[in-house]
Amino acid sequence: MEAVISIFITVFLAELGDKTQLATVLFAADRAHHPVVVFLAAAGALVASTALAVALGTGAERYLSAVPLKLIAGIGFIAIGLWTVWEHFQAA
Repeated sequence: MEAVISIFITVFLAELGDKTQLATVLFAADRAHHPVVVFLAAAGALVASTALAVALGTGAERYLSAVPLKLIAGIGFIAIGLWTVWEHFQAA
């Protein structure tokens, strides 16, 4: 149960304020879309993308077990952060 709580909190906090949530807010704010439809579509999309991530992660673990996956993920997040900062200063 501790693993479920840890995963839930981590993913929940990671999703707060990201582009996916902002897009969902915009769809929900549009009166052309019923809130239940927005919820079901967004929830389905998140479930599908999570299923893909779990499948890719499980497959990657088989081939990358010699390399620490947390290190790869950390480097990826740093790279995305640096790219975002670079783009910000390029637009200014």
